[in-house]
Amino acid sequence: MINVEFLINKHGAFLGFQISGHSAYDECGKDIVCAAVSSAAFMAVNTITDILKVDAEAMVNKSGNMFFKVKREDLSHCKDILIGFKLHMISLEEIYPKNITVNYLEV
Repeated sequence: MINVEFLINKHGAFLGFQISGHSAYDECGKDIVCAAVSSAAFMAVNTITDILKVDAEAMVNKSGNMFFKVKREDLSHCKDILIGFKLHMISLEEIYPKNITVNYLEV
């Protein structure tokens, strides 16, 4: 199962996300759930870092796990993109409840 955790501050503002696991919907290279999550995550990260030019902490390891976090002072610039990504992940969770879960982690 893919686990998407949204990093939030004590006021509920989105700071970023971390993604781990595999959906097991289909074999590697044919898994539409993994592809949907990965594509949306990379679009959110690239939009924030390359288009908005926000300096953020981003990491993807060899297993495909992703971590992304913006600085508190950049929240206002990134809020809409992170909320849009969250809505997309919730929609995928509703469609594929056995393959993806969305949670929140206060940091």
